[in-house]
Amino acid sequence: MNLLRDRTSAVAAAAPTFKPESNSDPRIFHAQALKSPRLDRFIYNNLIILYSKNNLLDSSLRIFNQIPSPNIVSWTSLISAYSNSPLSLTFFLSMLRHPILPNQRTLASLFKTCVSLPHCLFFGLSLHALSFKLSLNTLPFSGSALINIYSKYRLPGNARKVLDEMPERDEVSYAAVIVGLAQNSKPLESLSLFTVMKSCNVGSTMYSVSGALRAVADLAALEQCRMIHGHAVVTGFDKNVIVGSALVDGYGKTGLVSDARKFFYENFEVMNIVGWNALMAGYAQQGDKNSVVELFRMMENGGFVPDEYSYLAVLSGFYNAGLVDEADMWLKRMKVEHGIEPGLEHYTCLVGALGRAGRLEDAERIAMTMPVKPDAAVWRSLLSSCAHHGAADMALRMARGLLELDPNDDSAYAIAANVLSVAGRWVEVAEMRKLMKDRRVKKEGGKSWIEVKGNVHVFWAGDRKHERTEEIYAKLAELMKEIEKLGYKPVWDEMLHEVGNSEKREALWYHSEKLALAYGVVSGAAPPGKPLRIIKNLRICKDCHEAFKYISRVIEKEIIVRDVNRYHKFLNSSCTCGDIW
Repeated sequence: MNLLRDRTSAVAAAAPTFKPESNSDPRIFHAQALKSPRLDRFIYNNLIILYSKNNLLDSSLRIFNQIPSPNIVSWTSLISAYSNSPLSLTFFLSMLRHPILPNQRTLASLFKTCVSLPHCLFFGLSLHALSFKLSLNTLPFSGSALINIYSKYRLPGNARKVLDEMPERDEVSYAAVIVGLAQNSKPLESLSLFTVMKSCNVGSTMYSVSGALRAVADLAALEQCRMIHGHAVVTGFDKNVIVGSALVDGYGKTGLVSDARKFFYENFEVMNIVGWNALMAGYAQQGDKNSVVELFRMMENGGFVPDEYSYLAVLSGFYNAGLVDEADMWLKRMKVEHGIEPGLEHYTCLVGALGRAGRLEDAERIAMTMPVKPDAAVWRSLLSSCAHHGAADMALRMARGLLELDPNDDSAYAIAANVLSVAGRWVEVAEMRKLMKDRRVKKEGGKSWIEVKGNVHVFWAGDRKHERTEEIYAKLAELMKEIEKLGYKPVWDEMLHEVGNSEKREALWYHSEKLALAYGVVSGAAPPGKPLRIIKNLRICKDCHEAFKYISRVIEKEIIVRDVNRYHKFLNSSCTCGDIW
């Protein structure tokens, strides 16, 4: 059948029907076009698109060069064809010289190019300025693509501003900002925007739902996870592989690995390697290395090939369990059996496991001889291990190595000062604090949060802004007196200042995790038989860790704390971490 008998039929009939499948051989339709007595520009434009979908970019460019007078659709088709190449930007500049001005689809494709290529932020900013001049910055296609570029370059505030300036916000633009906020460590803002989107009766997409679930995972907000799961069921997205994997990740990171596993098996048919990795990572964060290894073997038996994230989950499990030999064996296995070169995160797990085991020199040797240059995370892991084992000289050396990479890393100053103070080296403590002050580095404040009836309550150390502050402080004082009767002794190791015991005691009492715990008790956050769940942005301190063991006996309830390293489950004066974290 000849689709292109003459120019009239090409314009009138072919315009709505020239929609060949993207996997069709474009040369067939190109041959039909050549038999036509006169070719229309519309056909040329479609051939550009068809060749590009078949990854025949040279042919797309050749077709474009045959168009006598390319219009904006022709240029946009060519720019879109090369959207993953710097040539896309070159073609755009050529278009402007003709001169032809872009439309919103042209800009959307160019913003996509800026996202896919490195070091394109300034070009993207120039495009934003041009879109503003042409009044295209608030249109759906260009606006959503602009949001993506700001999210990629870690400017979530700019992305949100673009959304706020759009008069008509659809599900695509909302999803772009929700995902961008979640990816840029703004989980509360991401969840808030997801709520706003639903209140505006804007439909969800798999991306907005998965973005909200990522935010839930970062916050470890269990009730929010359940609510979004319900929303996914109602909208039918729970059977989508992207949302399904995000739900496994969400339940795993909120500490309910049993629920994550249940959902995983219920949706086993749609699960891919991402879902398997998410489930293994959930167990790894609990330090349950046996379940991680069991799942890894099940995944292999199911025909899935492990990737770098699969091995990272296994190594994280051994790291959290403090098993050095197993971590070393699996690090070698990933290279020998699957040809995967270990990356920084994999080596960091081995370095951390060695450090926790007290093999500090071995940990340093691995860090200095591994094939990839150690980054701040490796130095920070070594520094924390030195602090844990009281190796002041080595800690000072590790702190200097970390500060060479990042002079503004507040943890380097704080941890080094802590370990030096424990060793009684007050002159060096003062020097470290002076260096921190001279460089105008501020210590990141410890904050903790607890979810009560779907609402997240955030606390800082010494926080008195909560509406139930008096009750919280009264309950905390009561709990601290009760645990002292049971034998609790304050742990002063991490106190920086040479102050009296009464001042130290007061400073320890009002840490953010203790305030969150006290609020959880007075608010009845956990019904009978259910644990209290608290999340902290930093590592839980030694004193709070010790206090929570005793408090779990006093309130006769399990306390679950997720800090920056792992999960801690306190019950009957013990913790599942074995005092290694």
